[in-house]
Amino acid sequence: MTVIFASATVTAALSLLVYTLFSRRKVANVLQTADGISRVAVADVRELQLSQGAGRRLVGPAFSRFGEWAQRVSPQGRVESLHRQLVLAGLAQRYPVEQILILKFVLGGAATAAWLFTPFRTIPFAILVGPLTVLIFFFLPEYFILRTARDRQLRIQRELADTLDQVTMSVEAGLGFEGALERVAQSGSGPFNDELKRTLLEMQLGASRTDALRNLADRTDVPDLKSFVFAIVQSEEYGLPIAQVLRVQAAELRDKRRQRAEERAFKIPVLLIMPLAFGIFPALFIVLLGPAAIRIFRDLAPAINP
Repeated sequence: MTVIFASATVTAALSLLVYTLFSRRKVANVLQTADGISRVAVADVRELQLSQGAGRRLVGPAFSRFGEWAQRVSPQGRVESLHRQLVLAGLAQRYPVEQILILKFVLGGAATAAWLFTPFRTIPFAILVGPLTVLIFFFLPEYFILRTARDRQLRIQRELADTLDQVTMSVEAGLGFEGALERVAQSGSGPFNDELKRTLLEMQLGASRTDALRNLADRTDVPDLKSFVFAIVQSEEYGLPIAQVLRVQAAELRDKRRQRAEERAFKIPVLLIMPLAFGIFPALFIVLLGPAAIRIFRDLAPAINP
């Protein structure tokens, strides 16, 4: 039975190899030449695939299947939340959800294998640390994505007031709203400028101003930006002057930024209680009361031990 099974496997593999080598599939593409005449160009799919590297032809499909499996076995809500965090972090175009899921399973599997094959796995402490290490490595990509998304949203919130001031000045100087956005986006750098460039690109591709601005608000998690987009959309629907709306929004954002700075300043005394209580006060008591305690102990030592 072993010989029969091996012979059948070799026969199937040789048949697949012969079919792959000698089968040629043609793909017809209609090309528009310079003289305006449409011509049909026939491309060989086999040649196109062979022009790629061996690693891409072999490893790529395997990773694609593994990514589909990882997405299928993962909870749908978890996958959607991960995709949302990728969008907020600005990494959705570079790293799809499937790649992040593959990385999670690879790290978790590597940590599991390292724990199973370690000689110290029989120690009770190692039995507790092993599963915890596996969970840490499994959720490590999500932690970095969540941290990147939070930092990026904070940067957008900090840049929003200054950017809106520049847009307001450009509009009051005579530029249109799209022109002011383009000027501000090209003159600076940062995550908010990148989002403005994407919004302008959507407008150039045919999206309306309302849809492009709403997409901008959906790609971020900043309440001030959402209120700004809502005000611009409302002004466009009711025909309000855009310059006046921008001036009011800019003043409101400056007030909110000042209030957040004052709130952080008021929290500083509360945050200093723990370092003072557990770091500075014990050392201060040791320096002040230590010599007195030593002298008292020396004076009482003869009385205790005559």
